[in-house]
Amino acid sequence: MKTAQEYKDSLRERKIRVYVMGELLESDKVIDHPFIRGHVNSAAMTYALAHNSECADLMTTTSHLTGHKINRFTHVHQSTDDLIKKIQMLRMISQKTGTCYQRCVGFDAMNATYGVTYEIDQAMGTDYHERFKKFLTYIQDNDLMVAGAMTDVKGDRSLRPSQQKDPDMFVHVVEKREDGVIIRGAKAHMTGMVNSHWMLIMPTMGMAENEGEYAISCAIPVDAPGVTHIFGRQTNDGRKFEGSIDQGNANYGIVGGECMTVLDDVFVPWDKVFMCGETKFSGLLVERFACYHRSNYGGCKGGVSDVVIGAAALWADYQGTGKASHIKDKLNEMIHMAETLYACSLAASCMGKATPSGAYFVDRLLANVGKHNVTKLIYDIDRLAQDIGGGIMATMPSEADLKNPEIGKWVEKYLQGVDGVPTEDRMRVGRLLENMTGGTALVESMHGAGSPQAQKVMYSKLSGLEEKKKFAAHIAGVGHSGKE
Repeated sequence: MKTAQEYKDSLRERKIRVYVMGELLESDKVIDHPFIRGHVNSAAMTYALAHNSECADLMTTTSHLTGHKINRFTHVHQSTDDLIKKIQMLRMISQKTGTCYQRCVGFDAMNATYGVTYEIDQAMGTDYHERFKKFLTYIQDNDLMVAGAMTDVKGDRSLRPSQQKDPDMFVHVVEKREDGVIIRGAKAHMTGMVNSHWMLIMPTMGMAENEGEYAISCAIPVDAPGVTHIFGRQTNDGRKFEGSIDQGNANYGIVGGECMTVLDDVFVPWDKVFMCGETKFSGLLVERFACYHRSNYGGCKGGVSDVVIGAAALWADYQGTGKASHIKDKLNEMIHMAETLYACSLAASCMGKATPSGAYFVDRLLANVGKHNVTKLIYDIDRLAQDIGGGIMATMPSEADLKNPEIGKWVEKYLQGVDGVPTEDRMRVGRLLENMTGGTALVESMHGAGSPQAQKVMYSKLSGLEEKKKFAAHIAGVGHSGKE
């Protein structure tokens, strides 16, 4: 298994094309850019903790393919215990970074692809599953970071992929060759892509029979010819060129360093193709991935909320309000909501079941309900944190002001809280709260793993409403459930 430093060193070996603010970066220096450095550090934590004996039970496991000890982020779940440990692991890492560490998307993509390729092979007589197992073994043996790539740019949302004026609005196969396929299109919101080794392409939705060219799943190195990454902006990202205080979370950044990845006629050899035209399985792959990924959020967002709660409590202590009853009430309410998020993710894992491939899959209904809780409760947690923080959290003078030889003495004096707490410490906690409870972080909580409407569609379909009608009809002593 790689160490954190070995992970960083391996990223410098890539010939990756990354644009930031219209500028093409030198490939071996991508990870040094102020916009990207923190995201690399947070992903590196997934490598560092795997070598920490206190974290080994959560961070590592045994490969069912090779019998070797591996990083859990390269594992295929073999039991409900694996699913539970995943959620526990995600919360633990979030508590240490306060942000996204980016390996979850690829982790979930690999688990989804493992199970679905098996089922395609059983139905169609293909050999996708064996191809994928070889690829997965390679990923495990080299402890590589894989970026999951599902979301297409979609163009006109009222039209299906085959109806778009520009067919490139959804990633598709433009040519099949004897040695592989050529694909074209773009993937959006690609978390951790610029500091990964490989990407795993998946269709973004269930495809119709006439949309076989869009039913493509394959693995591509992030620096393959024809691949260009355009790094996205984040709220207050200009502060990353300044000192550490105003960044809030200078070491690890905020959210996951998303980008748009352009695939301009990229060649993929057949041994890295895991679906090509099997339209009736495209929706299954999307659903498997979405449910795996949505089940994560109570773990990672529970851990991030732990940091927000801790920062709010520290801030209250620093300003002398920590013992006030209304502050304690707000903190308790935040704790209740964070544990509610965590509980739903654990429940989705506990209720998981084996798929035909032998890999374990979460409870779909609970996974979707849990993610939908995140789209609401995170906002309430952050609202209460901002309530505790007060207006100064958003209007505080800068680090440059604090260190200015002429006016710094006034910033030091007038931002002082309780005696004995340095003004700089108070400013650091305030900036952490500001950055964690606003802007990009909230957008990701809302739309990561699918917008709220996507979860509503899923849990409406999975809720068993007709069965619930029968329960009520039986108890009420009526002869029908009400369905015509």
